[in-house]
Amino acid sequence: MTATSEARSGDGAAHATGQNLVRRLMRYLPLVAPILLWTVPCWVLLYTGQRWPLPVALGGTLLFALGLITMPLAMARGHGPRRQDWAAIVGDTLLGASWVLFTWSVLLGVLLRLALTVADAGDGRSRARIVTWAILGTAAVLLAWGYAEARRIPRVRRLDVQLPRLGAELDGTRVVLITDTHYGPLDRARWSARVCETVNSLRADLVCHTGDIADGTAERRRAQAAPLGTIEATGARVYVTGNHEYYSEAQGWVDLMGELGWEALRNRHLLLERGGDTLVVAGVDDVTAEASGLAGHRAHLAAALQGADSSHPVLLLAHQPKFVDRAAARGVDLQLSGHTHGGQIWPFHHLVRIDQPALAGLSRHGDRTLLYTSRGTGFWGPPFRIFAPSEITLLVLRSPQRQPAP
Repeated sequence: MTATSEARSGDGAAHATGQNLVRRLMRYLPLVAPILLWTVPCWVLLYTGQRWPLPVALGGTLLFALGLITMPLAMARGHGPRRQDWAAIVGDTLLGASWVLFTWSVLLGVLLRLALTVADAGDGRSRARIVTWAILGTAAVLLAWGYAEARRIPRVRRLDVQLPRLGAELDGTRVVLITDTHYGPLDRARWSARVCETVNSLRADLVCHTGDIADGTAERRRAQAAPLGTIEATGARVYVTGNHEYYSEAQGWVDLMGELGWEALRNRHLLLERGGDTLVVAGVDDVTAEASGLAGHRAHLAAALQGADSSHPVLLLAHQPKFVDRAAARGVDLQLSGHTHGGQIWPFHHLVRIDQPALAGLSRHGDRTLLYTSRGTGFWGPPFRIFAPSEITLLVLRSPQRQPAP
C-alpha cells in the first residue's frame, strides 16, 4: 500500500468514526438538546452575578421555562403525525432563537466577561449585566438579519469549472443548480416564483434540482412547488430525490416533478450533446432511499451509468456530498450536491462537517472527481440563515480544448 493510499484509508476511517459518534449522540439529542438550549442562556443571563431584582429574575426564569416546554411540544405537533403548520412555525422559530441565544451565551459569557475582568471594568455585578445586554443585543441583531437572509431571493454564485475530459464544443455549457428549496409551513409561493424568474434570467443549458424540494407531501406543497414548472433550459431540467422526500411520500414528488416537466434521474442518465461532443448527465436516489422501504428507491450508481460511453465526461447529481466516495471510485468528473445548507446557522457547520466531506463550494476528491456542494436555495426548519447565505449557482463548464477568444 502506498503512503497516499494509507493516508486516504486513515482519512476514511476517521470520517467513519466521526459518523458513528454522530449517530450515537443523535439518539440522546431530542432529550438533552432542549434542556441545554434553554437552561444555559437562562443561567448565564440571570444567575451569574447580575443580582437582578426578584421580579426580573423570576419573570426571566418563567420565560425560559415556557420556551423549554413549548418548543418540543410545538415541534412534535408540527413535525409529527398531525403535521400542523402553525405549530411547526412556532417550534422551528423557538429552536432557531434558542440556538442563537445558547451559542452567544457561551461565547460572550466567557470571552466578554474575561475581557471586562482583565480591563477591570466596573464591579462584578456591572460586568455581569454588560454581558447580559451584549448577549441579548447580539442575538436580536443576528436573528433579525438571519430571518431576512432566509427569506430573501438567493444571490447568484457564478464559477467556471474546468473538466479535463469535456469536449471543446461543450465549452461554456451553463449549468444552474438549485437545491434544498424546502417548501414548508411558511408559504413561500411568491418567493418560489421569483427564484424561478432568477433562474430563467441565467439562460441555462441545464437546470438541476438536487433534492429536498419540500417538507410535506406533494399534494400539500403543490402551490409552492408549481413555479418550478416555469423554469426554462435549452437542454434539460433534471431532478434527484433528497432525504426529505423520503419523509413525505417520495414517489408523489417524483410524479409531480414529472408533471412540471422535469426529468427525474432515478439511477439513470441522459446525454447532453453539442457538435459531436457529449456530456453524460446522471442522477441517483438519495442514500437514505433504500432504508425508506419504498419499492424501487435506492442509490445505484452502476445503474445510473449503465450503457454510457466510458470515454465521455460524467456530471452526477446526488443529494448528499458523502456520495462522492462512490462517485470518485467510478471516475465521475463532477458531482453536484446540496443537503448541508452551509450549516445554515453558525456554528452548526462544525457538526455538519462530521457527517459530510464538504460543507460548501468546490472540492476535489481522488484524481479526477470534483464536487460542488451548494449551500442551498431555501432553508430547513428555523427561518434563519446566519453566516451561511443561500444561493442559486451558475456553473460554466470549461474544456481545456477550447479555442482562445480572438
